[in-house]
Amino acid sequence: MLKRSSTREQITQILMDRILDGTYKPGERLVELTIANELKTSQAPVREAFRYLEAMRVIESEPYKGTRVRSITDKELADSSMIRASLEELAARLACENLKNKPDTSLIQKLESEAGDFMQAAREKDFKTYSSHDIEFHRLIVEASDNQLLLSIWESVVLESRFRLTLNKIGSHKLCTFGEAHLPVIKAIKQFDGDEAGRLLKQLILKFHFIDRD
Repeated sequence: MLKRSSTREQITQILMDRILDGTYKPGERLVELTIANELKTSQAPVREAFRYLEAMRVIESEPYKGTRVRSITDKELADSSMIRASLEELAARLACENLKNKPDTSLIQKLESEAGDFMQAAREKDFKTYSSHDIEFHRLIVEASDNQLLLSIWESVVLESRFRLTLNKIGSHKLCTFGEAHLPVIKAIKQFDGDEAGRLLKQLILKFHFIDRD
């Protein structure tokens, strides 16, 4: 039975994991009562989880058809990646400017820690762990921009579902390559080189999502 304190969050994560690992396939119907009975909870938190996932555009509901897993197209992934690349390029420049004016060694330490964790996950071919640490790596840089609006827009673009779906598309044999491509970003930030850090992040994101642009 799920803990009452965070039932909706737990259900959301369970459903997300099942969608991402293929347990629930695109177009498959999700029945609120069935899931509630399986997880030994009421329908209310399941309904809340559905709303959250629908807002993330992971599932969709239609009158008389119920709730189904939504297909996320390659174009959607590419579109979100283009926006994300530009946001992170700006974030890196602002972050380096802030660090130059007020050095903060803790940021570098956190970035190196996250990089170490996602490289370990890459070697173990653990998509889920890789994605969580990689997303946190990028989040730290955006947060260091000290621009709340930029962070809010970034969060609306970077949905864990889209990111992990893309990870599953590329194949586990490439995870180490993509992980290693993050390391020069840390070096550039250490040198307060915002232009280089931004360029590297933009290039990484676009190439990572199969958009071969500079």
